[in-house]
Amino acid sequence: MRKFAFISVALLAFALLVVPAVANAQTPPTTVILKGNPMGGVKFDHAAHAKIVGDKCDTCHHASKPEKAAKAKQEKCQSCHTKEAVAPMKTTAKLAFHDAMAKKGVCVDCHLKSTGKKVPAAGCTGCHKKENV
Repeated sequence: MRKFAFISVALLAFALLVVPAVANAQTPPTTVILKGNPMGGVKFDHAAHAKIVGDKCDTCHHASKPEKAAKAKQEKCQSCHTKEAVAPMKTTAKLAFHDAMAKKGVCVDCHLKSTGKKVPAAGCTGCHKKENV
């Protein structure tokens, strides 16, 4: 009888602790369309980029700021970085990815560092496509 009670308690603990954690785990998307730019959205191959950085999600998904707490461990960039910066945010979506001339910023800096090539090689439309709305 003691063995049955122990197994029952162990199963209950497993159901209460492990199952909700697994159910709430997020599966990262394969492809993301970064929308909002009038030139068109950017088709971002999340799976390919994840292979490069491995399990270092914070390479792109930086820690939240105290004045704008994250709602999830990894959120969409545009959950905080919007077309117009709304307080307490100071950085627009565009500036979160690159500066006005696409010479520096998260995307540009990372591509330059990893490939040694300046981006965008084909101008703005190398990344921004009208069909990605």
